[in-house]
Amino acid sequence: MSVRILHRSAVSLIALIPAAAFAEAPAPESREILVTSAPLEETADETATPVITLVGDELAHRRQGTLGETLAGQPGIHFDNFGGGASRPVIRGQTSPRVQVLSDSANVQDASGISADHAITGEPLLLRGIEVLRGPAALLYGGGAIGGAVNLLDTKIPTAIPASGISGAGEARLGTGDDERSVVGGVTVGSGALALRLEGAHREADDYRVPGAFGERRVAGSWNESSTFTAGGSWVGPDGYLGVAYTRVTGKYGLPGHSHEYEDCHTHGASLHCGSHDDHDDDHDHGEDDHDHEHEEESIFVKMRSERFDIRGEYRDPLPGFERVRFRMAHTNYRHDEIEHDEIATAYLNKAFDVRFELTHKAVAGFRGVFGVQHSDSTFSGIHAVVEDDVTRYTPFDISNTALFLHESRDFGPVRIEAAVRQEWQRIRPQTSLAAFMPSSAHDPFSVSASALWKVADGYSLALSLARSQRAPNVQELYAFGPHFASNTYEIGMVTGRTFNGMASTENRLETGKSINLTFRKTSGATTFTLGAYHQRVDNYIYGQTLDQYEEFRLIHYVAADATFTGVDGELRHQIMPELGVSLFGDYVRAKLKDDLGNLPRIPPGRLGTRVDAATGPFTAEAEYYRTFKQDRIADFETATPGYDMLNLTLSYKLDLGTDRWAELFARGTNLTNSFALNHASFVKDASPLRGRNFVFGVRTAF
Repeated sequence: MSVRILHRSAVSLIALIPAAAFAEAPAPESREILVTSAPLEETADETATPVITLVGDELAHRRQGTLGETLAGQPGIHFDNFGGGASRPVIRGQTSPRVQVLSDSANVQDASGISADHAITGEPLLLRGIEVLRGPAALLYGGGAIGGAVNLLDTKIPTAIPASGISGAGEARLGTGDDERSVVGGVTVGSGALALRLEGAHREADDYRVPGAFGERRVAGSWNESSTFTAGGSWVGPDGYLGVAYTRVTGKYGLPGHSHEYEDCHTHGASLHCGSHDDHDDDHDHGEDDHDHEHEEESIFVKMRSERFDIRGEYRDPLPGFERVRFRMAHTNYRHDEIEHDEIATAYLNKAFDVRFELTHKAVAGFRGVFGVQHSDSTFSGIHAVVEDDVTRYTPFDISNTALFLHESRDFGPVRIEAAVRQEWQRIRPQTSLAAFMPSSAHDPFSVSASALWKVADGYSLALSLARSQRAPNVQELYAFGPHFASNTYEIGMVTGRTFNGMASTENRLETGKSINLTFRKTSGATTFTLGAYHQRVDNYIYGQTLDQYEEFRLIHYVAADATFTGVDGELRHQIMPELGVSLFGDYVRAKLKDDLGNLPRIPPGRLGTRVDAATGPFTAEAEYYRTFKQDRIADFETATPGYDMLNLTLSYKLDLGTDRWAELFARGTNLTNSFALNHASFVKDASPLRGRNFVFGVRTAF
């Protein structure tokens, strides 16, 4: 760690800690926390869809540099790590583009849904809470949530005036495994009906350390650097608020596993040719002798920038017969460059606009419900989509999506019945003169669901939900064409597969999932639990099928095939005494193609673990152990991934500094046994193992 970096981190720490930070005093850790992403803002125990909420101290202690790592370990949630700079949550075996990441119920609007090496722009250090909807959430948030949704709750737009006129919090962290240096700070001031908010975060981390079994002490290209700044303000009245915020996110991070050894690889139909054609006659031996290694590995990194404007509003009792009106609007200008040799090798741009309007009506014949409309427009580019004069060129795409949705709920004694419907209209139009080779795409997904929640007895409930959800293919799945060296792949979309390679065309098909979810809960008493079982049958499931492979370079064609997902997940907790509790948690998913066509790629294995937490006075402690089992149900061209053990420990001490003021010292150790662990869900699992032993030391304060 250089003197320059130490000095810069120290200056940032001194500047931000007094100003305080990302959230006011933490929310009470209670089951009564409202789930804002639920249509009627129920508690997590009142929703038919299984929901996980991560808030307060638990969120603060578990925060990592990426969203996927922050959520990993929750029942049913894994992640597809790509070094230290990018990782996305994997919910019940599915990730982007079937898991939608939201910013306070609005689309995040970056490029993370296109590829695993693209970072999610939400900064975990600035979040006051995370809500995870497991199972289909397409009725609320569209086909991008057919596998689940993750709602990031922030404080960039104040919704209340601080009682004393000013409030805030601050945090600083140091990590050993990757030499992490992080600071975060923010403050809210208010007078009368006006509230203003300033907040910021800065993080630096080097390549992280791994066990010796990897062959290197650190994972090259796993470094990460990011900064976020937000300024917001709002008018707050007795019945609601209206506010605006500006957020700028900048970052740079490495790409582990990157290789340009395969720059001459090209396709002949469904075959991959690398090197000279003579050499490739036997290149499927995957030997090292056929490849020229005269060039050493070159580093490549991503430079990212996002500027976003948010407008949010909410008003209670706006009109007779209506309880609430809710409004979200966002405009984002996003860009990230993949840089090599100080030159831009690939650039992704996304200029996006999103608006969402919800109107909640009061009970009519016992039914309460929400009607909503959502519209988004974006111009996206960065996909290798057109070949002209033997040169692969970028094509911008105009993408629009409009949706109407309705959700209704009614209680019949101890049983609550819910039903919902959503209609979408998606259009994708390439901005190219080669219309014959790049035709426009039009899809109209329709989704419907029904559920019942039965309060069996005091504290016990049983929820059953049925859903038919549809998803339209995204721009990558339709029009990708060319190499993506970050993931060592040559990718061909469904449309371009037909026009350039004569492959079977499936571009007009909608992905249709039919699912059943059963959730059994106990929410009171010394023993509580949430247990879930689910089955989802997906017709025309779109995935990247590996057609050919040369060494570590793969030819991928996006295709549609029928698939099924079946699994269980849950957590059981027993409060042994007021100061001591123990939990048991686990998850398992089986995902395969129908008609004995094989397994789906990158499906997480089963996991089983336990937690013990203790608290006495200002001290708290939590120990966590889980076993991730071997994954040997693999797709073509995959290799089995061995299981591993993970042991984590968190300690904290909180100081009461007076009314609504406190400070906390905490330490969290992860992978304490320094296990060598590969993540089967990762696109670069062999080049990017999980972190070795790591300790994070932090201080938090709030007023």
